[in-house]
Amino acid sequence: MRPPDAVIASIEQTLGQAVRSIEPVSGGCIANASRVESAGGAYFLKWAAGKAGETFVAEAEGLVALALHDSRLVVPKPISTRNADDESPGMLLMEWIEEEIKGKVFWESLGRGLAELHRADAGETYGFETDNFIGRLPQRNKLRADWAEFFTSERILPQVEMARVSGRWSFAWDEGLKRLLNRLPSLLPPRPHASLVHGDFWTGNVLAARGGRGAVVDPAVYRGHREVDLAMSELFGGFSSEFYQAYNSEWKVDAGYRDRRDIYNLYHLINHLNHFGSSYAGQVAAVLKRFA
Repeated sequence: MRPPDAVIASIEQTLGQAVRSIEPVSGGCIANASRVESAGGAYFLKWAAGKAGETFVAEAEGLVALALHDSRLVVPKPISTRNADDESPGMLLMEWIEEEIKGKVFWESLGRGLAELHRADAGETYGFETDNFIGRLPQRNKLRADWAEFFTSERILPQVEMARVSGRWSFAWDEGLKRLLNRLPSLLPPRPHASLVHGDFWTGNVLAARGGRGAVVDPAVYRGHREVDLAMSELFGGFSSEFYQAYNSEWKVDAGYRDRRDIYNLYHLINHLNHFGSSYAGQVAAVLKRFA
C-alpha cells in the first residue's frame, strides 16, 4: 500500500529531497512498512492511522535509548517521526538496514551485543521515564524500586485488565493468578541489575546487518531484569544455540532462570491473547496452573 501524500510530503520536507520510489516490504505486522528511495539513499518507513499510528514517537524514543548504550548491537537511527491524529496518519522514518543471512557470525554478534547492553549501567529503578507500547497496546512504565512489584503492577495486571474488558480473560484463571502474584516476591529476585531491555525480543525484531552484525528494531524498552529478553527469545521457537552460548560467554545466566522464563513470558502470552484472541488461552492457563 502506498503511503498517503501527506506522509510523502513530510518525508521530502525532512530529507530536503524528492522521493524517487516507495516499495512495500515485509515487517509491518501492526503498521504498514515501505522502502523509501531518495537521492540520499534508502530509508525504512512505517506508517499507520488510528491506534497503531499512535505508537511511533515512543518507538523512536526506544531506538534512541538503545543506541545511547555502548554495545555491539546495530540500532537504526530515527530520522523523522510523528503520531497519528484525527487529520493525518502517524509515521516513523529511519535508517535502512541492508540485511544479510542470519548465520553463525550474526547469532554470536547478537548474543554478545545483548549481554553488553544488559550489563551497562542503566540506573537503579525499574521502568522508564515515559510509557510506551508493546505491539499496539499500551505498556506502563511507572518507576519502582522493587522488581516483583514492578512486574506485578506494570506488566501482568494491566494486561489482565485489558483482557477482562475485552472478554478474553477467563474467570477460571482468577485463583491461579492470585496465587502466582502472591508468590512472585519469592519467585523473582527483589533487586536484580536494572538492565535496559529491548522488551519485545523475538526473531521478527532482530536483523543481520552488514558484516553479520546483530541489529534490533521495534523495541518496547524499559529497565528491568535482563532475563525478560532471554525469556521472550525462547517463546516462539528460540534462537540459534550460538546466540545463547555467546550471551553466556559474556554474562552467564543465573540459576533458576528456567522457572522465571515462564513467568516472564506470561506477560507476552496475555499480550498476545489481547492482540490475537483465544489461540493463546491454553498457554496462559498452563502457566497459571503450573505456578498456582
